[in-house]
Amino acid sequence: MAGAEQSIYVGVRPETLFSVITDYESYPQFLSDMEDAKVVSRDGSVVEVEFTLNLIKRVRYTLRLTEEAPNKVSWSLVEGMFKRNDGSWRLVEQPDGRTKATYRIELAVGVFLPGAIVHRLVGQTLPATLEAFRDRAEAQAIEKGPGFVDEAGSEDSP
Repeated sequence: MAGAEQSIYVGVRPETLFSVITDYESYPQFLSDMEDAKVVSRDGSVVEVEFTLNLIKRVRYTLRLTEEAPNKVSWSLVEGMFKRNDGSWRLVEQPDGRTKATYRIELAVGVFLPGAIVHRLVGQTLPATLEAFRDRAEAQAIEKGPGFVDEAGSEDSP
């Protein structure tokens, strides 16, 4: 099993970032490896979404996501090529108005999924994924106005 946790500071309030995280069907617009994201069902704060990634090979899986607005989204695997895909986003507003976003993921591969894909998902693409969500949230905040904070950076620059 492979796992990772990483944080990034985003120049928006948690509500703004939460809205980007929970707009699942827009993921292909700003996540380079994401081919498709389709909401399969929604029951209140529980959503099932089918994702299709194009990495070394095409990977399709469905997650059950639980939304706890505006500070947390957690998920678990419903079906797909993984044995396990569990994780969460935790969003904590900082005194300066930015949000510390912590992304955690635990993946276990299925029989037909090469370890190289899992390594890429967990290790190599995580920083780029966090930056893509940060950039998307900050761009939307600029367009919409309220909630935007001038400076944002990685965990190294709180």
